[in-house]
This record gives sequence, C-alpha cells and structure tokens, in this order.
Amino acid sequence: MSKPLANGENGEMPTETVAAPGKTAEAPAAALSESDQMAAELAAKTREIAELNDKYLRTLAESENIRKRARQQSEETIRLQRENLLRDILPIVDNLERAVQAAQGATQADAIVQGVEMVLRSLLDLLKSHGVSQLSVVGQPFDPARHEAVDQVESAEHPPNTIVSEFHRGYLIGDRMLRPARVTVAKSVTDGGSPEGGKNPAQS
Repeated sequence: MSKPLANGENGEMPTETVAAPGKTAEAPAAALSESDQMAAELAAKTREIAELNDKYLRTLAESENIRKRARQQSEETIRLQRENLLRDILPIVDNLERAVQAAQGATQADAIVQGVEMVLRSLLDLLKSHGVSQLSVVGQPFDPARHEAVDQVESAEHPPNTIVSEFHRGYLIGDRMLRPARVTVAKSVTDGGSPEGGKNPAQS
C-alpha cells in the first residue's frame, strides 16, 4: 500500500501558502527605515541651522564691539587733540596777561606794542606748529580761489586785478584753504576795468 506523497514530492511546485504574509511584513520595515532616515536628516538640518544662527549672533556681537571700540578710540583721540591744543594756548594767555600788566604800568606806547607783538608771535608760532600758514597777498594777482575782494580802487601804481591791500589775512592749513584773504583790488583809472573781465569782485 503506497503512502500518500507529500506536497511537492510528485514533482509539482508546492503551494506558497506563507508567501503573502511574508511580503506584508517587509513593507512596514521599509517604511520605518525611510521615516528614520528623514527624521535623522531633519535633526541634522536643525543642528546646522542652530549652529549657523549661533555663528551669526556671535559675528553680530563682535561687529558691534568693534564699532564701539572704534567710536571710543575716535572720541579719545579727539579729546586728546583738543586738550593738546588748549594746553598750547595757555602760554599765549600767560604772555597776554603779562602784556596787560606791563601796559598798565607803562608810560610809553612802545612797551604796550612790544607786549602785544610778543603775544602775536606766540600765537603765530602755535598756528605754525599745527600746519597753519599765512598768505602773502599784497601785490599778487587777484585769485578768487584764495582771495575775497571786498573793495576796488583806481590805481595808477598797480596793474588792474592786482591786490592793493588786505582787510584780514588769509590762512592755509597744509595745502588747503583755511580762510581766504579779504582784499582790496586795483582797477584801471582810465577804463574802470575790474578783476575777472569786468566783474566787480566786491559784488560777487
């Protein structure tokens, strides 16, 4: 009596009764793995953003500190320069006080003049030490970039457009104009000519 053949022993393919349950078990695992990967990437990006934000805040704070230090240094430099200038003026004040005292007890005008001249020399020396120089303009041609004409006079002794006299001195600081000289300019006696081709500089 023959035994019944087991499933597959007669050459037939065995029935795949467990294939379907096996496939449904793999899908959640793959989905779980993809979810974990996305979570890891999100966490990495979050850390990167936090690091960049921290670097930005540190850079911003450092820039603000640099601006504060630069402003403080600038203010300190200005303060020191102002103090140095005022300190240089004090000897001139001393000379002026001595000149006043000498003038009060002087019986001759020469003593007063000498005292004032001493103060003036001190002040000019101070200006020179700070790069300030006086313009020498009398007898020079009128230059609107360096001179300010306040009057015109007819003159047979000076060519037209020549500076005859000055009301107050002009000054340079280095090569730049600190204050233009205010001057009187000659014009022709015969034709009434004026500097700058007939334009009266006193009216400019």
